[in-house]
Amino acid sequence: MFKKVLVANRGEIAVRVLRACKDLGLATVAVYSDADRGALHVRYAEEAYCIGPAPARESYLRKDHIIDVAKKAGVDAIHPGYGFLAENPEFARACEAADVIFVGPTAATLELVGNKIAARRLMASSDIPVIAGSGEQWSQDEGLVATGQRIGFPLLVKAAAGGGGKGMRIVRSADKLSDAVAVASREAEASFGDGTVYLERLIEGVRHIEFQIVADEHGNAIHLGERECSIQRRFQKLIEEAPSRALDPELREKMGQAALAVARASGYTNAGTVEFLLDKQGDFYFLEVNPRLQVEHPVSEMVTGVDIVKEQLRVASGRKLRYSQKGIRLNGWAMECRVLAEDPDEGFVPSVGRVGRVFEPAGPGVRVDSGIYEGFEVSPYYDSLISKLITWGDTRPEALVRMQRALEEYRIVGIKTTIPFYQRLLKSFRFIVGQLDTDFLDKACYPEPEEEPMHLEAAAIAATLRFYRGSPRPSALSAPSNGAGVSNWKRSGRWRSTNRWST
Repeated sequence: MFKKVLVANRGEIAVRVLRACKDLGLATVAVYSDADRGALHVRYAEEAYCIGPAPARESYLRKDHIIDVAKKAGVDAIHPGYGFLAENPEFARACEAADVIFVGPTAATLELVGNKIAARRLMASSDIPVIAGSGEQWSQDEGLVATGQRIGFPLLVKAAAGGGGKGMRIVRSADKLSDAVAVASREAEASFGDGTVYLERLIEGVRHIEFQIVADEHGNAIHLGERECSIQRRFQKLIEEAPSRALDPELREKMGQAALAVARASGYTNAGTVEFLLDKQGDFYFLEVNPRLQVEHPVSEMVTGVDIVKEQLRVASGRKLRYSQKGIRLNGWAMECRVLAEDPDEGFVPSVGRVGRVFEPAGPGVRVDSGIYEGFEVSPYYDSLISKLITWGDTRPEALVRMQRALEEYRIVGIKTTIPFYQRLLKSFRFIVGQLDTDFLDKACYPEPEEEPMHLEAAAIAATLRFYRGSPRPSALSAPSNGAGVSNWKRSGRWRSTNRWST
C-alpha cells in the first residue's frame, strides 16, 4: 500500500475520501481554490495547497497545478473523487508521467468508457443492448437535423464526458435541436473541459437502474448489486436506494452479469458504475459507464458492508479484491437524499451564503456525509450538493421511516436547502409503494408546504437575530427560570422545533 494520497476534489466527497485514507493509515493532502480556503476538506487533511482562483477552470480543472502539488508534497497516489478530472484520461496520463498512481481506471479505459460515444460503440459490438443514438460530429445544421430525424423525437442531447446531468437537454422537435446542442456543449465544456455531445433516443417512463462494479488488476471483478436512481430532476439524481423493488433475483442476476460483461469488454479496473434503463416489460438497455466513484455509493456500502473507497485504494495499490461474488450479500435496504443548497419553493434556484447553524440527525441506521459546518460559506462557483443523508433499515419501510425522521431532525440555518422538498416527496403515495420511474417528479402528487402561523415565524426570526447579534444565550444546564417555570432545555428545543422555515 502506498503511503500518501492527494485528494483532487472538494466538498463532501473530498471529506469522504480523506476519512477512508485515514482509516488505512495513509497521510493525506488536500487542494483548494481561493473560495475554499475555509472548507471542511482543507481542515481534515494533514497538508493543504491552494491551486488557483475560485472558478473551477482555474483551479480544480487545472491538471498542471494538481500535478505540481503532488510532486511538491511527495504523494504516491491521487484520488480524483467524482466530477472535475475524475474521468479525464489526460489527467490519468499526467499522473502516470509524474510517477503518481491514479486511483481509478487506466487512461485507455477512461478513453473507452469515460467517453459515452466510444462506450456505446463497444457495447453494441459486444451484443449488449443499447438505446438508438448517434456519435457523429456535425458541422452543419442540416446534418444535425437529419440525424435527429433518423433517430426519432423526442431525443436527448448528451455530453460525451462527465455526468451528473450536466450537458444534457431534452429535444422534442427538430427546430429546437440546434440550440439545444449549442447549450449542452457549452455546459459540458464548462463542467468537464470537453464540449463533445451526441444524440440518443429519449425513452420515457422507465427506471434508471445502475450496478456498482469493482475490479482489480488480477482479473477479478464483482458487482455490489443495484441502485434505484429513478427520482431525478433535469437528469440530476435526487434520491437513490438499494436494492430496487423492480428487480427479482432472476433479473438482478441477469443485469449483474451484463454489468460484469461490460467490465470485461473494457478491461475495467477499480470502482465504477454500469447504468441501465429498465422498461415496464422488464427489458433493459445499456446507458453508460461512469468510470469513477458515484455520489450515491453509500447506499451500496450500507447494504453490502463493503467500503468502496477503501477498496479503490487497495486495488490501485495493486492488491487483489478481498471479496468474491459469492461473498456479496444484500442485507436490508438503504436510501439516500442529496441535500442541495437550493430553494425548492423558488424553482430550485441556488442558495448561497453563510451557514449559521447545523443540527445533523443521528440514531440507528443514519449516516450523514457532509462538506459544511457552522460558519461555512456556500459559494456560487460549484455544484449545489452540500451533504448526503443516508438511512438503512431491515426493510424498505423501515429505511423510509428512518429517512422521514432524519429529515425532520436535519436543520441547516442560514441558507435554503432541499430538505423540505424531500419531506413532502416522501409522503407521496407513489413513492411509499415504490412506483418509481424517471418521470416521477412530473407526475408526483405530494402535500404542499404547510403554512406556519405568523407568530411562529416571527419568533424564529427574532431568535436568529439574537444569535447573530452575539447576545448572551442562557446556559442549557441552568435550573428552570423562576419567572416562567420553563427550563432552558425546553426553550432551546422549542426554538429548534419552530425553526423549520430556515431549512
